[in-house]
Amino acid sequence: MADPFLERLKRKTMICDGAMGTLLYMRGVSYERSFDEQNLSNPRIVLDVHKDYIRAGAEIIETNTFGANQIRLQKFGLGDKVRQINLEGAKLAREARKIEGKDVFVAGSIGPLGKHLAPLGDISEKEAKGVFQRQAEALLEGGVDLFIVETFSDLLEINLAISAIRNICQLPIIASVTFDEDGKTFMGYSPEGVAKELNQTEVEVIGANCSVGPQKMLDVVRRLRKATFKMISVQPNAGLPRYVDGRFIYLSSPDYFARYAREYIKSGANIIGGCCGTTPEYIQALSVMQKNVDVQTKLKEAGLIVIEEKIEEKKPIREQGEKASEFARELGKKFLVSVEVDPPRGVNAEKMLKNVEMLKQIGVDAINIADSPMAKVRMSCVGLAFLIKQKVRMEIILHLTCRDRNLMGLQSDLLGVHALGIHNILAVTGDPPVLGDYPQATAVYDVDSTGLVKIIKKLNQGTDWVGNSIGSPTSFCVGVAVNPNAEDLKGEIDRFGRKVEAGADFAFTQPLYDLKTLDRFLQKTSHIKIPLFLGVLPLRSYKHAEFLHYEVPGIDIPQTIRERMRRSKDKSAEIGTLVAKEILKEAKDMVDGVYLMPSFGRFEVIYQVLEGFAPSKASFNNGR
Repeated sequence: MADPFLERLKRKTMICDGAMGTLLYMRGVSYERSFDEQNLSNPRIVLDVHKDYIRAGAEIIETNTFGANQIRLQKFGLGDKVRQINLEGAKLAREARKIEGKDVFVAGSIGPLGKHLAPLGDISEKEAKGVFQRQAEALLEGGVDLFIVETFSDLLEINLAISAIRNICQLPIIASVTFDEDGKTFMGYSPEGVAKELNQTEVEVIGANCSVGPQKMLDVVRRLRKATFKMISVQPNAGLPRYVDGRFIYLSSPDYFARYAREYIKSGANIIGGCCGTTPEYIQALSVMQKNVDVQTKLKEAGLIVIEEKIEEKKPIREQGEKASEFARELGKKFLVSVEVDPPRGVNAEKMLKNVEMLKQIGVDAINIADSPMAKVRMSCVGLAFLIKQKVRMEIILHLTCRDRNLMGLQSDLLGVHALGIHNILAVTGDPPVLGDYPQATAVYDVDSTGLVKIIKKLNQGTDWVGNSIGSPTSFCVGVAVNPNAEDLKGEIDRFGRKVEAGADFAFTQPLYDLKTLDRFLQKTSHIKIPLFLGVLPLRSYKHAEFLHYEVPGIDIPQTIRERMRRSKDKSAEIGTLVAKEILKEAKDMVDGVYLMPSFGRFEVIYQVLEGFAPSKASFNNGR
């Protein structure tokens, strides 16, 4: 007998539900608790989430069991409740379907183990398969219509999950993998590599979910479509989250999300849903969009057929009025230009050093080096800083995050970089690990960026945080980040004031595209007297502008600029550079410097933006 789920899927694109964890968190379940255990202790809240998604138009709802395997549950002392949690998860989804009276399918959700397989970890293949099979057996007993194994990045692990399910039944399986912004899995597999592997398995649908937002996922869908004969599922996040007052807020709107879903259908997707940050409003937008698209026509159109420097020791004597770094001595006296670079993913920094040499030749004053941005593994920012200082002889502004170091580690690293002659620090809290390649990694956060400024200032006074002498005091010049685009501008300004009160010497803004926003911010912070650097990120395309506006926290691009990018078509990169030049020209008398961020490593754009730019040597701090 033909499977009813597969029969319907052959006829039309189906809408899956959105995030479960996001909704549970929004409704009061903290991240410290097991979301899966809510099936037992708080079934009403789980039932209501399922009902809301069904009312929004979801045709597939996933059980609240993503992390309900023995290994993950053991972290909460629930390792003996695998069967109960999965069984109740399936029953709750079926109950919601019964209550709403809609013909929807219940998918048993199975996520990764939460620990690495051997040899990276200590979980054997046999043990892993047993863990997956126990979870699948409980979901099958609970009455699921199909299985979705999702958010995997290790193809061996997902194969073990698939094999465990096939040991007990022949229900349809959606095998969904997570890709990062580079279009690869954490283990380095491309969409073509994933498709090649999963084409050989007994799954009916190959999918991509989580990790990135709508725009980045479109390329993954197109590449999967060309590499597989199987049906395709896609469930992106609602962009990148912003951390506000202890909560993650996602920026993409439901309409923006649905707009990309239309492109997924054109590209051959058979199932469309949402992952982290998506809510019933997003699924409702997908459902409305779906009703207005002739799926069969669109699928046919898609074609279903991949120089050595001796670092001089300088006496740190800030208390005597002398500043150790040239950057610190020039703050407020001339308009300074800084350019951000990201450390390489590997050990070879040769290309980066050539780019920095080029930046030096065109007159850039300082290089600021990010500290594993987006919580992705890169070369140590300290290592790259030393190479640049040694071989190119440029001023460095080193980003230092609170994410990866406890109080001892922060102070040890600070003392080490000072000994290497790196005396400018940008104190930042750091992106949470959940955004990066290691979402299970432990974040430290003993202090936030304000606390880090206080620590640095204590070192400048000659003691560590608890008052122990370090001998000679350090001579750090410390900067902080500030976001004039913040929705809660008063709260942002209050935090900015506390950072300055703690001892910040200068500040970098988030990328700005509206000088009215800058002017408003300057008026409201006229009482804060430290040099301010304007963040400028040249746009490369209309899609880039849309992505930044809708999916990146803290960035707001006016409609007029996005429309200019849209109309420019194949000349959009030139318009993006022109916009950056215009912003820089108009803002130069309002701020003390500029903080340039080259998109996609295109450092030649920096030369284009700075070409013809000649700020006065006079101070531009305007009484700040």
